[in-house]
Amino acid sequence: MNISLNKTDDVNGVITIEIEKADYQEKVEEALNRLRHQVNIPGFRQGKVPKGIIEKMYGKTVLADELSKILNDELFKYIRENNLPVLGEPLAVENEENKIDFEKDENFTFSFDIALSPEFELSLTHEDKLTYYHITLDEESLQDQINAYLNNYGTYEAVDEPALEDDLLKGTLTELENGEPKENGMVIENAVIMPLYVKDEETRKQLIGAKVGDKIVLNPKKAYDNNEAEIASLLQTTKDKIQDIDSDFSYEIKEITRYKKPEMNQEFFDKILGEGVVSSEEEFKLKVRDLLNTQFASPSDYLFIRDLRNLILDKMKDVQLPEEFLKRWLLESNKESTAESIENEFPKIIDDLKFSLAKDKIIKEHNIEVSHEDVEALGNEKAKAQFIQYGILNIREEFLGDYVKNMLSNEKTVNDLYQQTLNRKIIEGMKQTVDVEEKEITSKELSDMLEKEKEKEKEKEEEKGKEEASTGENRE
Repeated sequence: MNISLNKTDDVNGVITIEIEKADYQEKVEEALNRLRHQVNIPGFRQGKVPKGIIEKMYGKTVLADELSKILNDELFKYIRENNLPVLGEPLAVENEENKIDFEKDENFTFSFDIALSPEFELSLTHEDKLTYYHITLDEESLQDQINAYLNNYGTYEAVDEPALEDDLLKGTLTELENGEPKENGMVIENAVIMPLYVKDEETRKQLIGAKVGDKIVLNPKKAYDNNEAEIASLLQTTKDKIQDIDSDFSYEIKEITRYKKPEMNQEFFDKILGEGVVSSEEEFKLKVRDLLNTQFASPSDYLFIRDLRNLILDKMKDVQLPEEFLKRWLLESNKESTAESIENEFPKIIDDLKFSLAKDKIIKEHNIEVSHEDVEALGNEKAKAQFIQYGILNIREEFLGDYVKNMLSNEKTVNDLYQQTLNRKIIEGMKQTVDVEEKEITSKELSDMLEKEKEKEKEKEEEKGKEEASTGENRE
C-alpha cells in the first residue's frame, strides 16, 4: 500500500491511496469464510456451500466493503499521523481514474480532495484596542425590582373602609330569579372578587367604593366578558358546568382585605436575602444590586467576543481559504442545502470559519484548557443567575446543587457551558495581549447602545438592498 499527498496550493491537496491485492486479500477471504457459514442456499447444508459459489455470489460486494474499510482507516490514519490541518472531510476525486472495475482490476488507486487550514499570523498587540463593558443595573430598574419584592412579600389585612380597585372582596354569591333568590339555585360562600380584574365597567364601578354588608347585583358572564376560566373560578366550579348559567347573582360583601407592603426592616431583609446578610436599607439595596449585576456577566462576555471577532476578521481579510472545496463539501454533507442557499450564506460561513481558526490559534498559544470543574463552576453561576432573574435571591445550597446536577446531565447544556467557559478564558488571555479598556455602563446604557447598533445595521441592509437592486436594473 502506498499513500501520498500532493499539495496543489497552500490550502488544497490530493491524497492518493494505492491498494494492492496483498493489502486486502486476507480480509476478503476471512469475510467470505464467515459468509459461507452464515448464509442459507437451497440444496446445500448451512456451512457446506462451496467456496466458489459464495465468491461468485458475494465476492464483489465483500471486496467493495473491505476496500471501503481499508480506505477509511488508512485515510484518517494518514491525516492523524501527519498532523494535517484538514478542514471539513476528504471528498473522493470525481474523475475516470477513480472508477473501479472489479472484474479486471486487482490493484486499485483512490484519490481524495482535501482542504487545508491556511497558515496565518494574528499579530494581536497592545496597539489593538478593545473594550470590556462591566454592566450594572440602572437605578430605575433596581427600584422596580425592589418594588417587586415589596409587592410579593406583603400581606392582605382586613379593612373597614370603602373598597379600592385592587382590594380583595370576599362574600356570598346567591343566584337570582326575577330579582329573588332562586329556588335550589347556586349559593357560593367565600366568593372572591378583585374589582381591578372585572371586565365590565358598570359592574366594576359598583364594586369600587362598596363597604362590608353591601349587596350588589351582578352577572358573572357580563362581569368577566364570557371568560370561562374566570367565571368558573368565581363560581367555584369547572368550565363545562357554566355553559347554561346566565343568571344575575346577588353579592353580599362579608370582608374587604387590602394589600399592605412590608416595611423595609430586618424581617423583610432576611426574607429576601437570608438571615443576617444585611442590616440596613442601604446595605440591602447594595446587596440586591450586586446580586442582580451577576446576570450581566454573559452580555459583557458576548460584547467582548463580538468585538474581538470583528478585530480578528479585519486582520484576516486577506487570508485565503479553500472556498470551492468548502462549497462542495457543504453541499455534499447537508442534503437539505442547495448551491444557491450555500452561496447566499457563504460569506458568513467563511467569517465563522476564520474566527474559529483564530480561536484555535489563541487557545494553543495561551495553553488554554477547560476542566470539568470549570464547567461545573459556570453551571453553578448560571443557575444562581436564573433564580435571581425569577426574584429568588436566597436559594438553599442543597437545592442549587441538585439543580446544577440536573443541568449538567444535558449534553447540549454542557457543550454550551464549555464554550462559554472557553470564551472567558480567551477573554482573560486577550486582556494580556491587546489594550483593553474596562468601562462601566448601566443596563439602560447597554440597551440604548444595542438599539443604536441595530438601527445602523438596518440602515446598512437597506443600503445594500438598494445597491443590489440598482445593479440588477443596470444589467437589464
